[in-house]
Amino acid sequence: MRHGYFSLLIGLLACAVWARPALAETAPSGGGLATVTVAMRDVDQTYPADAIVEAVRQATIAAQVTGRIVEARYDAGSRVKAGEVLMRIDPRETAQAEAGAQAQLVNARAAYERSQQLFRQKFISQAALDKAEADFKVASANTRGTELQSGFTRVTAPYAGIVAQRLVEPGEMAVPGKPLLSLFDPKGMRALASIPQSRLAGVKQTVRARIEFPESGQWVDAVRVEVLPTTDSQTHVARARVYLPENLDGIVPGMYARAHFITGKANKLLLPAAAVLRRGEVTAVYVVDAKGQPHLRQVRIGEAIQGGTGGMGDAAGPLLEILAGIAAGEKVALDPVKAGIALKQDSR
Repeated sequence: MRHGYFSLLIGLLACAVWARPALAETAPSGGGLATVTVAMRDVDQTYPADAIVEAVRQATIAAQVTGRIVEARYDAGSRVKAGEVLMRIDPRETAQAEAGAQAQLVNARAAYERSQQLFRQKFISQAALDKAEADFKVASANTRGTELQSGFTRVTAPYAGIVAQRLVEPGEMAVPGKPLLSLFDPKGMRALASIPQSRLAGVKQTVRARIEFPESGQWVDAVRVEVLPTTDSQTHVARARVYLPENLDGIVPGMYARAHFITGKANKLLLPAAAVLRRGEVTAVYVVDAKGQPHLRQVRIGEAIQGGTGGMGDAAGPLLEILAGIAAGEKVALDPVKAGIALKQDSR
């Protein structure tokens, strides 16, 4: 009985040893992976350039009179209307100057009227009358100036917008020219890109561009492209303004963007960005063979191209230019994570 038990156990072990290589040769066909065929496509030839978002209308509001800041009604992030009071400066100093100017104006007016009477009676010369008239005009101008200065104690918004930064606090001293806060209009945004002199001729001919926001994956078609007429004498770099559509959500001044200037057409090997696997310095895809088995293969990619499906079936989203690693006609797994799991299961 014991001898028969050991014989049966040895037979089962032998079957298990010989069965494992057979299982590897008949690996599953990739678990029904969704694939896309790599193909050459006619796409827009673009020149990408780093850019910074800025508001078309932005201003740093500075003090125009001297005085202590007694009220700051808004902080960074607040929305304000055109003409709305943002800050108030202590008006007592300007009020005293206005009162002094008014007193001088009353005195100058009385002196001018007396001089007119004396001149008609021929008691003073024409020169004395002219001096009295000049003094009266100077006093009038000083009075209008002090009245204008009194209005500057109320700092108002030049247009409707958002307070970007408040640079002072209540209690601080304001002096003419001192920045108080910065304001921008969120309705109009543009991206300021730097163009090397070597690429300037091609960019100047373009009238279209797309703006990419890499962090969010958002792409926006530009409304207008404007290349500034001058080039920096030290860096030999020109500036291009790429105007964005109005009222874009989540786009604020200072954001990093990438401007893609459309300079023509080109035939490129394309692949959906979702099919590319990135691990550190390695960029790869899972190539699916005729048996449906995925194989990891390293590739070298070029620039990103935003063009919907680009005729690549269900592969929606941005596309990537493939420079090396795969050829046209090969099939690539659309979901590299799922392909990696299938490959791991097949190797067991």
